Amino acid sequence: MMGLCGDKFASTYDLVEQMYYLYVRVVKAKDLPTNAITGSCDPYAEVKLGNYRGTTKHLEKRTNPEWHQVFAFSKERIQSTALEVFVRDREMVARDDYVGKLVFDLNEVPTRVPPDSPLATQWYRLEDRRGNGKVRGEIMLAVWMGTQADEAFPEAWHADAASVHGEGVFNTRSKVYVSPKLWYLRVNVIEAQDVQPNEKGRYPEVLVKAQVGNQVLKTRVCSTRSLSPMWNEDLVFVVAEPFEEHLVLTVEDRVQPTKDEVLGRIALPLTLFEKRLDHRPVHSRWFNLERFGFSVLEGQQRKELRFSSRVHLRVCLEGAYHVMDESTMYISDTRPTARQLWKQPIGVLEVGILSAQGLIPMKMKDGRGTTDAYCVAKYGQKWVRTRTIIDSFGPKWNEQYTWEVYDPCTVITLGVFDNCHLGGNDKPAGGGPAKDLRIGKVRIRLSTLEMDRIYTHAYPLIVLQPSGVKKMGELQLAMRFTCLSLANVIYLYGHTLLPKMHYIHPFTVNQVDNLRFQAMSIVAARLGRAEPPLRKEVVEYMLDVDSHMWSMRRSKANFFRIMSLLSGTVGMCRWFHNVCHWKNPITTMLVHVLFLILLCYPELILPTMFLYMFMIGVWNYRFRPRHPPRMDTKLSWAETIHPDELDEEFDTFPTSKPNDLVRMRYDRLRSVAGRIQTVVGDMATQGERFRSLLSWRDPRATGLFVMFCLVAAVVLYVTPFRVVALVAGLYTLRHPRFRSKLPSVYSNFFKRLPSRIDSML
Repeated sequence: MMGLCGDKFASTYDLVEQMYYLYVRVVKAKDLPTNAITGSCDPYAEVKLGNYRGTTKHLEKRTNPEWHQVFAFSKERIQSTALEVFVRDREMVARDDYVGKLVFDLNEVPTRVPPDSPLATQWYRLEDRRGNGKVRGEIMLAVWMGTQADEAFPEAWHADAASVHGEGVFNTRSKVYVSPKLWYLRVNVIEAQDVQPNEKGRYPEVLVKAQVGNQVLKTRVCSTRSLSPMWNEDLVFVVAEPFEEHLVLTVEDRVQPTKDEVLGRIALPLTLFEKRLDHRPVHSRWFNLERFGFSVLEGQQRKELRFSSRVHLRVCLEGAYHVMDESTMYISDTRPTARQLWKQPIGVLEVGILSAQGLIPMKMKDGRGTTDAYCVAKYGQKWVRTRTIIDSFGPKWNEQYTWEVYDPCTVITLGVFDNCHLGGNDKPAGGGPAKDLRIGKVRIRLSTLEMDRIYTHAYPLIVLQPSGVKKMGELQLAMRFTCLSLANVIYLYGHTLLPKMHYIHPFTVNQVDNLRFQAMSIVAARLGRAEPPLRKEVVEYMLDVDSHMWSMRRSKANFFRIMSLLSGTVGMCRWFHNVCHWKNPITTMLVHVLFLILLCYPELILPTMFLYMFMIGVWNYRFRPRHPPRMDTKLSWAETIHPDELDEEFDTFPTSKPNDLVRMRYDRLRSVAGRIQTVVGDMATQGERFRSLLSWRDPRATGLFVMFCLVAAVVLYVTPFRVVALVAGLYTLRHPRFRSKLPSVYSNFFKRLPSRIDSML
């Protein structure tokens, strides 16, 4: 991949301010003297620079210890000209015993800048307390001056976090995470044979329950009562590599409306199933069930059985779908699961997470407000987390990250959080486990960025709280979207946004919602097991876990988005009304002339329309947006929300209202209204995409459309109108055999256009 893309994938780390650090890599020591009293040595190293002091872990009874730790001291805070390295022997009762030390003059420390090779470590003889002579023992270390681009930076102990101790140190470091590889598991339950009910003399009402981890799905009860029931029903699950769960199938008999009896069971490892890369059917298989019920207890009868109940399944792991773990509106990756189906990347996204300004206190510590902020960015399968800046309302991270881009019509999400896992008193006031607090979120659609241009802007961090909308500060970012091939980008605009299987064998709306929730839960669980963990509350906030919940505020916002679109049509009607009533005689006369020309030459109607849109597009180029969109509180109707509506939005689901009847009706209303809210939002999105055709919000899409308008205008000027009408009519009425199941190029182009939903809270 690196060879394919050349130097465009090589991050130059030029989007962020260079921050210099003094690095000290302490590797190991040898031949340390033992304590005269204890007869052993429990050594640790201490690195001291002015008022900052960092220590390695102590190792018991080692005269040749190995630490392999790196310490980093910010050059801005260096207040000394000498670096001191001590080796001490830990004492449990008395003061730690002194073994030896080293002193480095900072003026003699070499500077190392990647891609230079790492500085080689060296052995140094330890000196006595006063530095007069050598003592027994040597220590291996390296000292150099470098930047945050150094490979040692993420794992280093930082003097900025000197107040953090124990496990909290690991939670302050920057990390890169990768989402687990997700698959759709499709279980086609075809039929079962020889299903014996526990109660003799009746035909069972049979259904099949399938379970993978905590996901449980059931088939319908077979409509015909038989010992060999048939279903031919699909059950779809989300699973992640490595496959840790089994597919557990149970055949059950519905003896009462609320009671099912298990008749047979089987557990199958997921590695048993075929991985499908297209829509061709996979082979079905019979699986014998383990018997349940009274017949299992009857040992003699079980021995006489010459057959077993069995179930007929067609199971496969779908590799040609993209497993959705985020909202389609904010999708950051469209690739299918199977790596064999991936295309080459079309570009590189570089993001410099510079700093934040004006953050507000998020928690109390030692009687004063404080914030320990870090930033998380998510694009595709790659998550990044910056280091935590301790006790700062204006943290400076200056960290740069790179992503491969496979589709420009995708969104990168960045969130800022307050770290509540730094050790010490992490318990919140209300009790329970500590949770990292949300400070705010930013979303940026890549298609709104011009190629090879550096954007450096401050984005407001806005959150909605039970008390109302609140600005939490600003996030300073630098971004550059580098294109590897403009032809490939233009080619993508005519192709489907998602892999073809989503259109050939689509999921239902309910399936998409349920599968997305399961995928999100799996991603949160797996990332929560990393070290340091990316916590569940962080992952859920980044993936918009509550985007489907009912909100009066969102419904209002979507309604007024539609009204904003309709206002253009209303304005045209008013203009035409004014023309008809001769409000402006000159305009009315010009309309008369235009009307007579088009009436005499109807073949000029279409080319004139396209030429007019071409001219509007060229005219609007001067007013094209120069900055990526930001969160808009007015668009989201977050500024004028009624307190009661806000209380409803933050209500639990199900509702916490005491009356059971009110709870049932209230939840039903919220569920139905949530669907309406989604539909209204989709309608608004389609209208805004029409508007974005000539707005240059997506420079490439508008450029393509403007050029299409020009070509269409020229072609339609040359071609007789009757020929155009004939071709258009025949194409519209073409036979189904000449139609594809996939959306047309025009439909794909339209679906890739941006809308204002990116700017909604």
